[in-house]
Amino acid sequence: MDIAHFVDNVDMVDVVYAALFLGLVGVAAWALYRLFNPPVLTPARALAVDQPSLGGGMRTLSSPRYRLSGRPDELRRSRDGRLVPVEIKSTRAPRSGVPYPSHRIQLLAYCLLLEEATGAPPPFGVLSFGDGTEIPVRWDDEARAEVLGVLEEWRQPYRGAMDPAPGKCRTCAFGAVCAGARSAGLS
Repeated sequence: MDIAHFVDNVDMVDVVYAALFLGLVGVAAWALYRLFNPPVLTPARALAVDQPSLGGGMRTLSSPRYRLSGRPDELRRSRDGRLVPVEIKSTRAPRSGVPYPSHRIQLLAYCLLLEEATGAPPPFGVLSFGDGTEIPVRWDDEARAEVLGVLEEWRQPYRGAMDPAPGKCRTCAFGAVCAGARSAGLS
């Protein structure tokens, strides 16, 4: 059977129904995708920057409750009115698209401070890199638990555990008094 014979036997109503059906399937697929993958980063406008030369006058956020203070590089207001902290890094974004743990924890600490200062949790924070990439980081119960866990670890007394590093230990001013460097034969 050739195409011309097939086209002559196709009813135009069937073509319209098939097109409508495919369109509805596409819309349903898009709706399901959006339902389970909501956009994290919504457009926001800068409110304050931690840069005096740019007219910044951002105040330091502090929390006596968590014994923590800091100042994000930028604050933005999202379309829904919530404040969003932004941490600007001069480096390129990680190739993996996954933020470095230290960058992530710093940003989460700003989210915690912003929530404490305003009484309203930010929906997310943003890591902005020198190459123009912005990585949104969700602020939710899991993120809060993560940053509080790190704060708890920081507050524990130092137990002297370390992994000696030959390159660093040889040039470290504390090598002569460091038990870890001595035990590894690096002092």
